[in-house]
Amino acid sequence: MPENNQTPMVTVGAVVAAFLEQCGVQAAFGVISIHNMPILDAFSQRGKVRFVPARGEAGAGNMADAYARSTNSLGVCITSTGPAAGNIAGSLVEAYTAGAPLLHITGQIEVPFLDRKMAYIHEAPEQLKMLEAISKAAFRVYSAENALGVLKKAVQAAMTAPTGPVSIEIPIDVQQTLIPMPADLRPLPIVVAQPSAAALDQMAETLATKKRPLLWLGGGARHATAAVKRLQKLGFGIVTSVQGRGIVPEDDAGSLGAYNIQKPVEAFYQSCDAMLVVGSRLRSNETLKYELKLPQPLLRVDVDAAADGRCYANDLFVWGDAKAVLEGLADRLEAKQWQAEAALLQDLKKVHEQVVAQLRDGLGPYAELVRELQDVAGTNFNWVRDVTVSNSTWGNRELRVFSPHQGVHATGGGIGQGMPMAIGAAVGAAVTNSGRKTLCLAGDGGFILNLGELATMVQEQCDMVIVLMNDQGYGVIKNIQVAQYGARHCYVDLHTPDYAQLCASLQLPHARLQKLEDLPALLSQAHAQKGPFMLEVDMLSIGSFKTQFAGPPVNKLDQIPALQPATA
Repeated sequence: MPENNQTPMVTVGAVVAAFLEQCGVQAAFGVISIHNMPILDAFSQRGKVRFVPARGEAGAGNMADAYARSTNSLGVCITSTGPAAGNIAGSLVEAYTAGAPLLHITGQIEVPFLDRKMAYIHEAPEQLKMLEAISKAAFRVYSAENALGVLKKAVQAAMTAPTGPVSIEIPIDVQQTLIPMPADLRPLPIVVAQPSAAALDQMAETLATKKRPLLWLGGGARHATAAVKRLQKLGFGIVTSVQGRGIVPEDDAGSLGAYNIQKPVEAFYQSCDAMLVVGSRLRSNETLKYELKLPQPLLRVDVDAAADGRCYANDLFVWGDAKAVLEGLADRLEAKQWQAEAALLQDLKKVHEQVVAQLRDGLGPYAELVRELQDVAGTNFNWVRDVTVSNSTWGNRELRVFSPHQGVHATGGGIGQGMPMAIGAAVGAAVTNSGRKTLCLAGDGGFILNLGELATMVQEQCDMVIVLMNDQGYGVIKNIQVAQYGARHCYVDLHTPDYAQLCASLQLPHARLQKLEDLPALLSQAHAQKGPFMLEVDMLSIGSFKTQFAGPPVNKLDQIPALQPATA
């Protein structure tokens, strides 16, 4: 025991835990290992951060990602080194694609053996280079003395727009080193990029000459709701990317929501005389591979200066934080007493009604599922989706969401990430007391990938409903094979578990929907259940969609011909 005049000594692992508490972290995710035990031991002893023990690093990374997105805060994932750090790679790619502020802390072997190619147990050659390739930034701690400084820099990088995942390696001998608890555990300030007044003046002058402008909102504008409302009052029409959903509530008559590529919408765009794109990358799957005809002139706002002219040529570009730019534009346009023509919003509403009707008609029997889900969910819920036919068909546009952090989806297109993401969102709802039930939409093909995380979900008693769309195969791939490969089906029929038996073994409440008339009662049962519930939708019994989804729209691609048999 130290004498009264001596400073108490703590491990670097304890410093990590104390610093994360100062960052406002309330939950973290990961897998315990000999290479991260000093950190997790400190979590347990301090008792302030809820640690969720995932069954694999891939799932843990998805959990931390969705926690960050749904709570608008820093997500934290803790892994071991070597294979474990490799296991999280796909999750970091997803977080990077989505711009999620995620801190990935990985252990590392002892400093004296690092990078010496000695085949040391759990070492991955060039691990830091791998992490650099799949993260916004990656750092390594070499000594106990600079551990806190590197950690502060890593968090600052993750939280500075454009946000993204940042990895930090902390060797196990450094984690175990005893040091005095630092006096200053405050995180570094996050700098907000301020636009130039001249650039704002120029863009406001351009917009002031227009009568039918649209505002395209991406994920980079999720914190700018108040500024968007000011521009709405001036008559701007709204359309969003999938990442921008909920910045404007999707029951707002002045918004198209994420109905951004449908043919009637593209035609409507041509009746508009300007589009201001804010915080969006105009991604390929939301612009018909960059062939979507957008209104002209095209104006862009982004905190990433390299977005200027990327994907689409733009007529004006303003660098800066989305909220700051939109506030500046609203100030200038209000001072000019500028107003868009009223017919713009009338036309927008008609187009929105048309494309919603088209979508619902194409759902066939599943239109009833969408209606019932919306009714039971209300307005305060998390809407987490995996890559599946149902999400591509309707989940990315309906259910409607009402705030900018309700929706989480696998932006990068990787299957199987939805269920662990939903766990992260449910944990986030619990620790922040948001009152949100988490709804998870998944397909049976991808669901099997992270099946072990069902045990995590039950152990943590996550308040969530999994809506599992089960067609016993890769449905979207089958549709693509019909559309482009002469209906030659291969490798798409899957052996599927009996989910009733599987859920019973896990003590997970389960119901199977086989008749639409049972839907209201089963949905009410699922939603009323406190904790996790799986509602399995037997698509083979209920039937097919009226309109088949065969992947993102394809331009200028003929069918792939069958191979001809070789001749002697």
